[in-house]
Amino acid sequence: MTTMEYVYAALILNESGEEINEANLTDVLEAAGVDVEESRVKALIAALEDVDIDEAVEQAAAVPATGGATTTDETEAADEGDDEAEEEEEAADEDEDDDEDEEASGEGLGELFG
Repeated sequence: MTTMEYVYAALILNESGEEINEANLTDVLEAAGVDVEESRVKALIAALEDVDIDEAVEQAAAVPATGGATTTDETEAADEGDDEAEEEEEAADEDEDDDEDEEASGEGLGELFG
């Protein structure tokens, strides 16, 4: 389980105009089927104490995804993503070749067993 469920629950409470407190956060998480950890709830409530969630969301939405200029870490992450995509395509091509071979050999077996 990640902390994101807790953050999402806080965002839901904020969006619906409900107070973000331990009881409300726990209720939302339980309604979503999350096994609630009280320590995480308390930590999130404490972390959000002086945060204007609407302002934070607005600022996050205003930040461009790459902004044209990328850092070295962002470039490396993009390159790794490209490599993974190429590997997945190659694996898919190999699987298709295997399927074709199996179909070709399966035709003979179908004739044997009628």
